[in-house]
Amino acid sequence: MRHKQSAAGMQVLYARVCGLDVHKKSVMACLRVLDPKSGRVDITVRAFGTMSEDLLELRHWLKDGQVTHVAMESTGVYWQPVYNLLEDHFESWVVNAQHIKKVAGRKTDVSDAEWIAQLLQCGLLRPSLVPDRAQRELRDLSRQQTKLVQQRNAVNNRIQKVLESANIKLGSVASDVLGVSGRKMIEALISGEKDPSVLAELAQKKLRDKIPQLRRALAGELSDHHRFMLGELLVQYDFINQRIQVMAQRIDEVAPRPFVAAVQKLDAIGGVAERGAKALLAETGTDMTRFPTHKHLASWAGQCPGNHESAGKRKGGKTPAANRHLDAVLTEMAHAAVRKNNSYFKAQYHRLAGRRGKKRAIGAVKHSLLVTIYYILRDDKPFQDLGPNHFNSLNPQQRIRFHVRKLQELGHTVELSPITNAA
Repeated sequence: MRHKQSAAGMQVLYARVCGLDVHKKSVMACLRVLDPKSGRVDITVRAFGTMSEDLLELRHWLKDGQVTHVAMESTGVYWQPVYNLLEDHFESWVVNAQHIKKVAGRKTDVSDAEWIAQLLQCGLLRPSLVPDRAQRELRDLSRQQTKLVQQRNAVNNRIQKVLESANIKLGSVASDVLGVSGRKMIEALISGEKDPSVLAELAQKKLRDKIPQLRRALAGELSDHHRFMLGELLVQYDFINQRIQVMAQRIDEVAPRPFVAAVQKLDAIGGVAERGAKALLAETGTDMTRFPTHKHLASWAGQCPGNHESAGKRKGGKTPAANRHLDAVLTEMAHAAVRKNNSYFKAQYHRLAGRRGKKRAIGAVKHSLLVTIYYILRDDKPFQDLGPNHFNSLNPQQRIRFHVRKLQELGHTVELSPITNAA
């Protein structure tokens, strides 16, 4: 389908562009070419399939049209094979679907492709950050490893449920049911051992101090069904654990040298372990120069308040939706960071949790962690904790007034005098 349109009243930034409306089985492409003499735009719309042969045909068609810029929506995973085939040949943009909504009631695949192409040609679209192919592969590996860890945790929980159903309270005594001691006890239970004293003697190291509690906890009613279920779950647990190790080894093999160096720097931050650092860097990358400031990184990661203002009134500041994988990693890091004693992040959390709530306090810690990581990677500097007294040192007079007011509320008269150091 082909027709012409006047470009009057619109500022055209790119003369030859294409908008793609990508679906699972089809791609609707709209080619817009500006005639510099007449000022009119030649529009051609054509449908393609999504098989490799069809996408190669799309690429040849765009080359024949001398296209310079291509834009498509970030719909699920369907944009990825299209982007992979076009990124080395054109300026390819993946744009947020919320930025290109059409008027309700006038939506078709053809009109969507035309609208994307028109917005692109007039410079009204902003490309999303799409990392290079090496980082995208690291992302796939890291996300797969995270999924496997979640599956392993689910199997671990299932093992504990089977033990509880047999009234074996191993999880009430041992912090790690599948640790060295717990694993030996479960294997002995599967093999048919029933004597709680014999089972308790399998405890190792510090757990041996709890042998009397273990004797009581291991005195349950384990049936053949329970033994079968525990055996199957242990096999499944070991298989998933093996796959996690394979995935970790693959990440170490393909990770570039800057990635490894960045992981070592971030590992020094309280709450950021090696696996967490790898998962985070797989999402953000190691090059922070792509973000002009730390605010741009926080906005891209969805770790800042949103803007919703009308008639001079702020309606709300809900955190915008962003990369859920990165958000999950930051949440895990924040919960670990606030448990580290004598740290800035713990002080920040407790400073906010009482008056703003625990969720908002964790959100603030996530933002602080992200800002810290930004400056460590951008400036190539080691991590230095500000300490738990950082907030007290910012405005000491405010702290003094606060404590004086509290004492006065309790009915005391307060007189302050500075302490002079002895000569």
